[in-house]
Amino acid sequence: MIRQWLSVALLCSVLSPLAQAQTLTLGIVPQQSAEKLARLWTPVAEYLSAKAGVDIIFSTAQDIPTFEQRLLAGEYDLAYMNPYHFTVFNQKPGYRAIARQKDKRIKGIIVVKKDSPIQSLAELQAQTLAFPSPAAFAASVLPRAKIAQDGISFTPQYVSSHDSVYLTVSRGLFPAGGGVLRTFNNTDPKVREQLRILWTTPGYTPHAFALHPRIDKALGERIQAALLSMNQAPEATALLKAINFKGIESAVDADWDDVRALNIQLLQSMLD
Repeated sequence: MIRQWLSVALLCSVLSPLAQAQTLTLGIVPQQSAEKLARLWTPVAEYLSAKAGVDIIFSTAQDIPTFEQRLLAGEYDLAYMNPYHFTVFNQKPGYRAIARQKDKRIKGIIVVKKDSPIQSLAELQAQTLAFPSPAAFAASVLPRAKIAQDGISFTPQYVSSHDSVYLTVSRGLFPAGGGVLRTFNNTDPKVREQLRILWTTPGYTPHAFALHPRIDKALGERIQAALLSMNQAPEATALLKAINFKGIESAVDADWDDVRALNIQLLQSMLD
């Protein structure tokens, strides 16, 4: 009986690390199709898993509003979110920043077809323009604010992702649309070659890698260290290149004060 108990105890001791293993979700803002994001970010999640010693799996949402709801519900343990999203979900449920793209200022763009006669924002008067979603910071909030500030009347049409903006504008379904330089550079070359950038916004602090408050300090530091290690690890070079990152640097919540200063209220009702 004692021998049987010892055997069970030994088996439990061997299995205990697996039994206690933690699986974390890495939520990526759906600026592009889920298929493309999975292809780009699953290898990143696997790299972080190996370096941080915890299982991290890729996740996203079918569109940005759904992503916002999941952030509010705290469904992602680690999330890569746009600057405005961070200022909102830093308040509730309390995501905290640990990293951001290195040497980067996020800039929104307005794109038109390469052969379009449109040469200025003023020529978008009374047009229907494509944007990813209402709260897409650089691709939607900033361009819409500028166009409205210039007294240009327009109708926004939300098409769910940056890639959808580029595709629909390239096909002539809309005369112009909003995006960001990173996703524009990362979209299908066959689509990108049919477009040109009409206008670019000023630069702001880029997307945040942020942790849900349930992630303890020690684990958070391991994940942050894993992200920062991508700058030196030879095996991470291709991963960074694929997502159009020059590198990753550490970050703190106050880094997004430039975005807070804009006093954007689009999602404030979600916090009430």
